Amino acid sequence: MDWTLIIENSLKGLIGVNAVYFAVAAIGMNVQYGYTGLLNFGQAGFMACGAYGLGMTAHYFDIPMWWGIPLGVLFSVLLGLLMGIPTLRLRADYLAIVTIAAAEIIRLIVRSVKFKTYFGGSDGINNFSEPFREIGTDLGIQQSAEYGFWPFTFTGRELWTLIIGWLVVALFGFLVYQLMKSPWGRVLKAIREDEDAVRSLGKNVYSYKMQSLILGGVIGTFSGMIFALDRGSVQPDNYSRDVTFYVLTALVLGGVAKVTGSIIGPMLFWGLFTFIDNFMRQIAEDPIKVGNFTILQSTQVGQLNYMLIGLALILLMVFRPQGLVGNRKEMAFDGR
Repeated sequence: MDWTLIIENSLKGLIGVNAVYFAVAAIGMNVQYGYTGLLNFGQAGFMACGAYGLGMTAHYFDIPMWWGIPLGVLFSVLLGLLMGIPTLRLRADYLAIVTIAAAEIIRLIVRSVKFKTYFGGSDGINNFSEPFREIGTDLGIQQSAEYGFWPFTFTGRELWTLIIGWLVVALFGFLVYQLMKSPWGRVLKAIREDEDAVRSLGKNVYSYKMQSLILGGVIGTFSGMIFALDRGSVQPDNYSRDVTFYVLTALVLGGVAKVTGSIIGPMLFWGLFTFIDNFMRQIAEDPIKVGNFTILQSTQVGQLNYMLIGLALILLMVFRPQGLVGNRKEMAFDGR
């Protein structure tokens, strides 16, 4: 078993692109769920808004890619309004149903043959991130070169995405931290604890909930943009409902209602995910057999890894719902 390879890949997973875009999505979800108590199961829909906003600028509107940033934000705001207007006056479980349904509707629309002219169908939209890469090249980061930082080795393409990605994580982390220390943030946390008490003090609970839903969605939009820029393409199935639950798992792992938890959680999630995946693949190279029965085959590694993620989420919710750095008193799993 090659432990050096396993450890190197696991450490790389801690700070890799997957950890970056999960961290941005988790920060947005934390605003909605951790601080306000809004049970949003459609964060992948907001992520898709950002990715398709970037892709559509070059593919359909024939304008510079950078116009995709405000376009993606606009898509996200509209999605938040469409989801929030009919549901935010109701209990949290209704919002959960609407958000997961809305995210799936978005995925199926952009995947459909009928709208392939605009969204590229199941093939998605490709080859639109060159302007982003050119900036890195102008700053001296050659996209095809390799850069070694012990114990990591990154291509220039990966390094440039990581630099921008972690800057975005730091920016949104600082923004949310400051907002939650402000009077506006204290109102959100009060709504999470008892919205009737907040309403009795003359606050417009519905308006604050809408602001939280949209802000968290807009932050999630940038997560989709980072992922799309890294891949140089946007594919509809990359924004399935599963992604939201993986982000939620990472958020709970780190700690809900803590900005640091939003960042540490995705890092640990992908570090552990990569470790388990590499470890099991090493085992599968020399299959363990009991008689004629093979305990683990290479084709089963992926499914088993996802099963372990699901088990981990269940155990976290039961035994440590506040996560590793969270405060149990901050939690509001009953949602309002």
